[in-house]
Amino acid sequence: MSDAATPELRKHLLKYTKKNDWLAAASYFGTFAVFFPSLWLALSLFDRSVWLSLPFIVVSAFAGVRLYVLMHDCGHHSLFSTKRANDVAGYVLSPFAMTPYRSMQYNHNMHHAYLGNLDHRETTEIYTMTLREWNEAGFWKRLYYRLYRNPFVLIPVGAIWTYFFAYRWPVNTTKIGVVSVLVHNVLFAAWIFAIWSVFGWQGFWLFLGISALAGMIGVFLVYLQHNFEDTYWDRKPELDFRRATLQGSSCLNLGHWWDIGTGNIAYHDIHHFMPSIPSYRLRKCHFDLPPELEMPRIEWPEAIRSFRLKLWDEEHERLVPFPKERSAAAVPAE
Repeated sequence: MSDAATPELRKHLLKYTKKNDWLAAASYFGTFAVFFPSLWLALSLFDRSVWLSLPFIVVSAFAGVRLYVLMHDCGHHSLFSTKRANDVAGYVLSPFAMTPYRSMQYNHNMHHAYLGNLDHRETTEIYTMTLREWNEAGFWKRLYYRLYRNPFVLIPVGAIWTYFFAYRWPVNTTKIGVVSVLVHNVLFAAWIFAIWSVFGWQGFWLFLGISALAGMIGVFLVYLQHNFEDTYWDRKPELDFRRATLQGSSCLNLGHWWDIGTGNIAYHDIHHFMPSIPSYRLRKCHFDLPPELEMPRIEWPEAIRSFRLKLWDEEHERLVPFPKERSAAAVPAE
């Protein structure tokens, strides 16, 4: 999209920033109304039949993803019409989303502020090396990065590490407030204890499995939101923040049911360009774009292929796979 089209895009998007507390409440309480019964049925039916329990496991996991997305909206003060309502809602969501609200808000706002900045990759959810850094790296650093960027490690291990361990003491905790993180952890422990009290150890482990599945869906989305072939990275002073928001963030068109299950967070280019748009308006906002403002969409085949891309090639300005290892040249016979 050209710079000249940006004011028209902004004008179009502004229409969708208006908050509707009725829609927000329906999304908020409706998600809880799906999460709690589906979790109860998943845990209750598992003894009787794994297959009978399976649909409720999946529904509960997606509802857990929605809870996180709603908390993310609250962090931007984009769900309800007032700052206080958003903050209260965010704190209530926090133990069920397994993430301290204030630390999520602070760290995620840092991610927005430094999006696409190669000199501040510590603020990204998924770390990306450049091709030059890869070529200069030693064996152990390459091995670590290969494992880290392998989707069969990144998605399950990343989800478990992030939601069960890293978020018990998130980055910048001492800067944001230790007390809020400690209170969150106590409430989270109380929630897990309540599940164990009702459903025993089987219910406890099954709940952790459902939470891990929700986390894996989240990591899958987080990867694809900024890791695709034509994404954007640069260094200051050349860094173009408009390009970082629109080109460096993806629009994942993975189907209407996927959007319902994940709170429309897949329309990430629009979200980064204008974070004040509530999640319940993101999908409509995207599909209402006039033809001259339409943005590229990534569908399932390209989304899966994107997991092959590992390194940012600064020279060609694109995400690329690992380079093929050069075989040693044959030694000529004397």
